[in-house]
Amino acid sequence: MSVRSAARRAIAVLLCLCWALSPAPAVAHSGREPYNKDEAFLKEIGFDQNLGAQLPLDAVFTDETGKAVRLGEYFGQKPVVMLITYFSCTMLCPLLLDGLVRSLRPVAFDIGNQFTVLTVSINPRETPSMAASQKVLYVQRYGRPGADRGWHFLTGKADAIAALTQAVGFRYVYDKQKDEYAHASGIVVFTPEGKAARYLYGIEFSPRDMRLALIEAADKTIGNPVDQILLYCFHYDPLTGRYGVVIMNVLRLAGSATALALGGFILVMVRRDRRKAAAGTEAR
Repeated sequence: MSVRSAARRAIAVLLCLCWALSPAPAVAHSGREPYNKDEAFLKEIGFDQNLGAQLPLDAVFTDETGKAVRLGEYFGQKPVVMLITYFSCTMLCPLLLDGLVRSLRPVAFDIGNQFTVLTVSINPRETPSMAASQKVLYVQRYGRPGADRGWHFLTGKADAIAALTQAVGFRYVYDKQKDEYAHASGIVVFTPEGKAARYLYGIEFSPRDMRLALIEAADKTIGNPVDQILLYCFHYDPLTGRYGVVIMNVLRLAGSATALALGGFILVMVRRDRRKAAAGTEAR
């Protein structure tokens, strides 16, 4: 193992330790009263983890330009981040979209390059023009070139929406009195084949969790060697929808890095002493 490799591992260990000690971002709430205090009503709302579930890729939606599209058209080559919202929502959905943008800005991967984003409305009455307005707003907030080619806002008919939400475990209720939807908040990261790989809950997401989720969904075909070491240190917890540090793995890696660094240092010193001895012999 070269000294450079040992140094790279040591840097990765330091990153693991720093991220392990850093606090997780708090999940904000809308601050609004529940839609209904009836327990039966609230039990119908949730976001179940259907890890490995296959999306209905033949389901037909309408994109922001008014074009009919099969869901499968967005899959096949890249991981996909999906948000399930509705465009006329004034409380939770904008917070979710803003939280996604904030979490993606520090991530080196670009929308439209290494991954795709789909924002899907659960309201079958919403229109492509509403989707187009949302796209302009959030692509601009994201602020990276090419994002408009990789971030799509979809509307659909009730049957297509039901097939999608049932597949991913997204449960919601329409409140007729308020003309609003009561729903949970989070994102799902899919493999290029359209299978649910990771669920991240809330409206604020750690850039670290976002990056690791994308790497795992892509079956580690994106990222760099340090990312592979970080995935050894952090494992996804389905109960929390977050990545948590695996202390024993960090300690093992720290021990290995220390041994490699010490071995590299000794090797450098031995070679230096040999060169000095050789130079002294030639001088005589």
